[in-house]
Amino acid sequence: MRIFVRLITLLCGGLFLLAPQIAAGAAPTPPAPPTTGPGGSDYSFGDITAHRYGDGDSEYWIFEPTKPTPKSAPVIIFNHGWSAMSPDTYGAWIKHLVRRGNIVIFPRYQASMRTPMKDFTPNAVAAIKTAMKELQNNSHVQPELDHVAVVGHSMGGAITPSMAALAAAEGLPIPKAICCVEPGNHVIDAPNINMPLADLSKISPDTLALVIIGDRDKMVGDDTAKSIYAGIKQIPAANKDFITLISDEHGNPPLLGTHMAPVAAEVIVPNDAANAKPFAQKMRERMEANTVDAMDFYGTWKLLDGLTDAAFFGKNRQYALGNTPQQRYMGQWSDGTPVKELKIGP
Repeated sequence: MRIFVRLITLLCGGLFLLAPQIAAGAAPTPPAPPTTGPGGSDYSFGDITAHRYGDGDSEYWIFEPTKPTPKSAPVIIFNHGWSAMSPDTYGAWIKHLVRRGNIVIFPRYQASMRTPMKDFTPNAVAAIKTAMKELQNNSHVQPELDHVAVVGHSMGGAITPSMAALAAAEGLPIPKAICCVEPGNHVIDAPNINMPLADLSKISPDTLALVIIGDRDKMVGDDTAKSIYAGIKQIPAANKDFITLISDEHGNPPLLGTHMAPVAAEVIVPNDAANAKPFAQKMRERMEANTVDAMDFYGTWKLLDGLTDAAFFGKNRQYALGNTPQQRYMGQWSDGTPVKELKIGP
């Protein structure tokens, strides 16, 4: 009888200890960011500086690494999505890129929602021309013009390959890498309302390229992404990949490959939301609803970091290209379950 009572006591005690976990559902939590490597937080620089130039359709921001301030740095051109005119919308990603040791140029190619789509790419190209001249005076970290990459999300993801195709004719540095994230160049319910793409066959065949989509992107779908990938036949298969972010609801909060997955909100230009009126409140709400997670640091951040490392310095290629374990890996949930891997291939 004593043994029976003791067993009951032990069982009840064990259940008591487990009670908080049972009550909470014990849902696994998402992966923490990697501390090293592409997508990781082993930054070489402690902070960033931000400067705004121009106005309206010609406006642009320059972000530079500091603490310490380098003499020169590679350049990453960051093309925003339609209506996402404030760098704060992608603030955490931009800050990550700059603290890794890059200059980031953020062209605002639309002064408002009334800016015609046909003007988006010319506006962005004009802003980059001016930004490059601005950077080459003695008041900035000097741009390494042989180390230039272009990345963009949504409409910016469609501007990105066009910018690379026009670079030589427009007198811009030839990008060594391009990354088109969930690109969309048209209004999904009105395909006749679209932004023209340049002749993508004019992109240098030496370019490293990624086209990334989300498996739950209901906003732009994958039509533009497929068109871009089909339009860069001159780039060898080994130097480009078509990648899908795969949603995973194993834990809480879930990891979702929606159109908003690349949004990485952080204030890096204080009070800038007012510059996007009358869409400031909408953008604030969007920013608050989208936090940094594994879709960022194991997804888009890792892929772009690996791509630029490979293009600029000949390292970390396996994190961006080749259908490798490092490229597909998305971390682990807190219970040890691997997050669903990236899908490589059209």
